Amino acid sequence: MHAQTDTTPSIDMTPAEHTAKMAGYIDAGAQRAMELSNRGPIQLDPEGKLHQTIVEAYWRCGFYVFEGVVGAAELADLGQDLEETLAAAPARPDPNSSSGNPSAFGGEYAKPPYRYAKPLSDPYGGTDLNNGRHPIAMQSPTASSDAPEWTVNLLDGNLQLMDASLRLYGHPGLLAVAEAILGPDFVPYTEVTFIKEPGLGPAVAWHQDGTTHWDAKDWNEGAHGFNFMTQLYDSTPANCVWALPGTHKLGKVDFKALTAASGSDQLDGAVPMMCAAGDAVIMNRQLAHGSFANTSTERRVTLNAGFFPRSRVLNVATRKLTGEEVIYTADRIHERSRIIQLGIDARQQRFPEETPFIYAPLVGEEEQNRWSELARETLLKDYNLRDMFI
Repeated sequence: MHAQTDTTPSIDMTPAEHTAKMAGYIDAGAQRAMELSNRGPIQLDPEGKLHQTIVEAYWRCGFYVFEGVVGAAELADLGQDLEETLAAAPARPDPNSSSGNPSAFGGEYAKPPYRYAKPLSDPYGGTDLNNGRHPIAMQSPTASSDAPEWTVNLLDGNLQLMDASLRLYGHPGLLAVAEAILGPDFVPYTEVTFIKEPGLGPAVAWHQDGTTHWDAKDWNEGAHGFNFMTQLYDSTPANCVWALPGTHKLGKVDFKALTAASGSDQLDGAVPMMCAAGDAVIMNRQLAHGSFANTSTERRVTLNAGFFPRSRVLNVATRKLTGEEVIYTADRIHERSRIIQLGIDARQQRFPEETPFIYAPLVGEEEQNRWSELARETLLKDYNLRDMFI
């Protein structure tokens, strides 16, 4: 147990002081992480089903690190698309434009693709944003004097911004994992890129992703689905997502009590989700998790893609993080799910040697969901307006 300290975030800590303060916590957490026995390659049986030992480890811990999911050629494609997308980002958010900058790449989309934060800040902790699911603020060091005013910390709508991301979405191994965990009729959530530049990347305060089903009579440890988190670079304990293993089984977590008991935002028992470039983590959305300000010298770029059990979404009335009230009808689910089939076809065109995944809900509709320039405009563009959130 850490000694009791003032949990108020520091406003005058230097990046070097933050790094030093994290050192012992990182070493202990990394050791705990390697003792969980929840990492390895995707292993499928002869019928294409996920190996049961992996399924059991996922439900035990709330996450699993799949090693070597993305090969060198695909990583190169993803990296090139990412750099082209970031190169077009305005230097700062423009309050006079819904797209940040109508003359820049991304201005043609209904939702702004670029999200910004102040370097090393905690934009959500201790606020009412995101339905108040980040109750405790993280330590926010003062960025160096030569840091930019803003840093891009998130891209919204990966699949329309980067063709390589659309192809990754159709990865047969990852989709087989989704089927094993959620059933063959799994449905999509959203796809975003988290970016934590060295010396700039902001914190993401401790939280649980799910907001809708906590009080459901049939609540269980998988009620809010999961996220895949594919890493474009090595994800280190200093810049990666940290989690409290097993908390997906416990219902709503009291983060204020945990912070008080731990004495700081360094929560007792947490582990870092360490990854190499090309690894992909599956993380339960009920798992308590967060990330610290990136005062390290290493960049993290994480491609997120989430999925839900269909039964937890169909005809569900809920409130999105923006406060918008929605009901997810069968028609909406079907239209949004077409993007899965679109990704499968885009991937098959790029990697014809692979055996494509068969997405059960759209069997027989493959021709209507072929990847082409026409599909880019008629099916993919602004697809994220139909994102689903629970």
